[in-house]
Amino acid sequence: MDQSLAIALVVVGVIAAGGLVGLTLQRVLPERYTMDKARDMIGGVVGQLTLLLVLVNGLLIWTAYGVYSTQQTELQTLTARALEFDLEMRQYGPQADEGRSILRTDLVWAHEQFWGDDNSRAAAYEASYKAMGNMNKFLDGLEPKTPAQTNLLSAARANYAFIGEQRLLMSLQATTPVPWPLVYAVTFWSSVMFGSMGLLSKLSPMSVAMLVLGSASIGLAIFLILEFSQPYTGSIRVSPAPLEQAILALDQPATDAGASK
Repeated sequence: MDQSLAIALVVVGVIAAGGLVGLTLQRVLPERYTMDKARDMIGGVVGQLTLLLVLVNGLLIWTAYGVYSTQQTELQTLTARALEFDLEMRQYGPQADEGRSILRTDLVWAHEQFWGDDNSRAAAYEASYKAMGNMNKFLDGLEPKTPAQTNLLSAARANYAFIGEQRLLMSLQATTPVPWPLVYAVTFWSSVMFGSMGLLSKLSPMSVAMLVLGSASIGLAIFLILEFSQPYTGSIRVSPAPLEQAILALDQPATDAGASK
């Protein structure tokens, strides 16, 4: 959050400075530079920049929120598959308890991967590969004795494969960088737009107040873009509650061994 807030404040400062330059030039330039045809041209530029800002800012916010929303949905889907795997292992019988334990360990490392610090993230990748190997070895070692156990084992394999693929996909999506050229362009366009509007205004307390309000609005938009682009480390972050719920479920002892009977 600190970095996002700092960048947003810099953007506010640059835009406000552009507006103040425009207000200053309006006072010092001869009147012919800001009247008649010149005023029409300035108004046309302001209109064009306003349209660009609306389109690009809307696109950036929507894209950033899409990253956040997608991660949230994928986490919930991953949790649902983990709970299905847990139920399948419970129904398979006591001999499948080790699979539940391995998955629990894997989900704990997944929690560290997304919400931990840099060190824990690095360790999570190595631990996850180890857990995947252990799980595949364990599932290969199971010998189903009934058709029900065969079906449960097949479903468990599919769910665990999906969990691994989903985690990899979430990791790749979470590392998508912010489109900085567009952020720079928005800042530049906003500065020019407010500077042009300053040429059409008179320096007064109300003009300065509206300049600050407009600059802060653009800065807030940049702040939201940066925060939504960091769904696990920003101030607006995806909740780990679904994953924690799955870990707690895997902590519970297996009491149903109906499929093995």
